[in-house]
Amino acid sequence: MLILGIESSCDETAASVVKDCTELKSSVIASQAMEHQKYGGVVPELASRRHCENILSVTEKALADANITADDLDGIAVTYTPGLIGALLVGVNFAKGMAFAAGKPLIPVHHITGHIAANYLVHPELRPPYLCLVVSGGHTMLVEVTDYTKFRILGTTRDDAAGECFDKCARVLGYPYPGGVQIDKAAQTGDAGTYQLPRPRVAGSDLDCSFSGLKTAVINMVHHAAQTGETIDAPSMAASLQRTVAEILTEKTELAARKTGYTTIAMAGGVSANSGLRASMQRMCQAHGYRLYMPPLSLCGDNAAMIACQGSYNFLAGITADESLNAYASGTAIGEMKEM
Repeated sequence: MLILGIESSCDETAASVVKDCTELKSSVIASQAMEHQKYGGVVPELASRRHCENILSVTEKALADANITADDLDGIAVTYTPGLIGALLVGVNFAKGMAFAAGKPLIPVHHITGHIAANYLVHPELRPPYLCLVVSGGHTMLVEVTDYTKFRILGTTRDDAAGECFDKCARVLGYPYPGGVQIDKAAQTGDAGTYQLPRPRVAGSDLDCSFSGLKTAVINMVHHAAQTGETIDAPSMAASLQRTVAEILTEKTELAARKTGYTTIAMAGGVSANSGLRASMQRMCQAHGYRLYMPPLSLCGDNAAMIACQGSYNFLAGITADESLNAYASGTAIGEMKEM
């Protein structure tokens, strides 16, 4: 079974071919990160234009690298939610047109489930059910993966995602976009004990989290220092922030594991590449004897391999779409999904 995956939810145009759910045959990514860097973040209209320019060549290369043609495919999977609506529409409409022209099934994939599926590409022994911590620029949630296509949210953020917190704090500290990577890099030379940062809690919901207050605290400390002529130790602030976020996420995951009884835990999403979070999760899992699965850094960020992988499982479960498939910026909540 050969599935082509197409991903265009943000600022990466990507295509990939996966065989039999977990065998990666090709993966091509056209990143726009450097172009958006001058604006300090992703410019939606610009991202959509670049997707239009790149999607055909990226897809053709993915097929060529896999040494196949569209006729060899069993299905075409595409991210349809969540993400930037204009960017999503490029991928969805391209996939719809290609599926119609090639006479192949169209397979809708929820972006978050794609991130979770990235683990299967390198850890085929990982099988549901298990607990997964999903952390990215736009999402932070604890997900119970009950089957390859069935999920239940146990906890989520009530405001900012962990990745957004990193990005906004990086900007105020003077680091370029993408900020999360810069925070991680700067933290390596900083002292995590220099700054005491708050750890917001959500009353009545111990598995939910909040990062807006933490972000605001860092921004206010930096602005106060500038107004009073003080100097902020940027690497140490980055280290303090990274340790705080990592400890919050690790504690939430540990609590979820105790409540549900899961001893198999996975991580997914762009922020799962953060070295501080990975180390913190490894220490926690070793202490409790849990099995921890993490995607390699190359599969943490947005890519089409994860979409092709999850698309393969969706296809086997009979989850397909017709030409009426649309893109949705926020989409269906993952906990309500039947196919996500």
